[in-house]
Amino acid sequence: MNVTVTRTIKATPEQVYEVWLDPKSPGGPWFSARPPIIDIKVDGLFYHVSDSKGRQFPHFGRFVALERGKHIEYTWMSPATRGLETTVTLDFRAVSGGTELVLVHTGLHDDDVADHDRGWSFIADCVVKRIER
Repeated sequence: MNVTVTRTIKATPEQVYEVWLDPKSPGGPWFSARPPIIDIKVDGLFYHVSDSKGRQFPHFGRFVALERGKHIEYTWMSPATRGLETTVTLDFRAVSGGTELVLVHTGLHDDDVADHDRGWSFIADCVVKRIER
């Protein structure tokens, strides 16, 4: 199963790309995680722990593709993927008024789709708020 999240953001594709990858940027997916270990390069690894409902959830993977302002792809493993490798792909497309961000998370189990949809939607909304404020 797949999750797709799309947002239009009032910024350039390069700006959205940079915020997404910056672990120090409030609203980015790595910002609230601890400890954020992130090596942003192809085959670079990332690891972080997020807290939810009083529990800690480790997330880890590696960057597969990085094309500034256009495309990011990384593997994604966590307890919510049952430790199996899944793939997160982001595309940044210039549109009238900004950038269309399209995130696709593939390889999920049917019963894990709703949680990932909520999680990625929350993160995408945080990125929009971060950039547009």
